[in-house]
Amino acid sequence: MNTKFLSALTATAAATALFGAAAPSQAASFGTTGISFAQNTQILFTFGETHGSFKSSLGVYEVNNSIPSLVQALFSETKASDNGSANEYRGTLGNTVLGSGQVAFTFLANRIYTLGLNSGWAGSVFSTSTLNGGGTQQAVFGGGALGNALNLDTTANFQAAGQYTNGLGSLFNGGTVISFDDGGNRRDRDFQDFTVTAQAVPEPMTMTGLALGLGGLVAARRRRGSSNTAS
Repeated sequence: MNTKFLSALTATAAATALFGAAAPSQAASFGTTGISFAQNTQILFTFGETHGSFKSSLGVYEVNNSIPSLVQALFSETKASDNGSANEYRGTLGNTVLGSGQVAFTFLANRIYTLGLNSGWAGSVFSTSTLNGGGTQQAVFGGGALGNALNLDTTANFQAAGQYTNGLGSLFNGGTVISFDDGGNRRDRDFQDFTVTAQAVPEPMTMTGLALGLGGLVAARRRRGSSNTAS
């Protein structure tokens, strides 16, 4: 491959990667202190599983004057679990939750949001701790380690999971796990009652810029090739 072409290609890729890597710096918060961004940011939510005897639904809420209002429902259970109390009332995609299991939502710049889990008569809990009674933490945000911990039914792991309060870093780098305690069973803080993953969707201009840059480099190389052949 032509050395100049390879160098230019590398520079274009590096510039695009740098542009994409800058995205997290635009975000204000994505965790138990609230959800807000400095620019419009699209997040892809993917359903994981549920555990609990309540029929629950998860949604995005906008917060104004400490009052959350539902903006968009993300996932709703059609029944409490796949098979009664089996596997700790486990609910899975295609059984308790129907559809593709993926929903995208665009968080508008400079607005305050939270995720809310409604479990019928058990009431609602929010991912922003200050919105819950007594300011209790009812959601955890974390990466792969948290995902592994949630699959182990041990008190130590659940208590450790409670230390995960900020998923901002992994949101733009592979995605983050979010899981709720629905407030049932005297708020046992098991953080396994409703689990999803969230991942930032790359801005279209990032991919478009890379495509245009590569297209221009390929065209330039072809022109040089044609010129050399003609001479």
